[in-house]
Amino acid sequence: MSPHVLNLLTPTYVTPPTERERPPRLPEPTSDEIRLDKVFAVLSEPLRLTIVQRLLTSSDEFDHTCGWFGFDRPKSTLTHHFKALREAGVLTQRQYGLERRSRVRLADLNERFPGLVDLVLAWELAPTE
Repeated sequence: MSPHVLNLLTPTYVTPPTERERPPRLPEPTSDEIRLDKVFAVLSEPLRLTIVQRLLTSSDEFDHTCGWFGFDRPKSTLTHHFKALREAGVLTQRQYGLERRSRVRLADLNERFPGLVDLVLAWELAPTE
């Protein structure tokens, strides 16, 4: 990952917190099972790309629920998008009571596809008409 990109990432991705007692991750592909075609497919949807960019650049020192983003979309729609990102291997999610909290699988993505996170962070969405 380029040094410029490290300046864009929120501190929690630069120096990840130590693994504490956390709920287990929800089902997701292993690092070796993440496929580039699936990653590109889920990131081709503008809302999903925005989710990943905001998690990488704006999240604090903890994982976030879909409500943190403040999107004006039904919860069921957001749940669908987060699930798609998780099943493609872009996000990891943990269940905290009634909440699912998400985090980008930064280390796995950098290992499998060097430079991909740089592209995601640099990508600017096309203006909507």
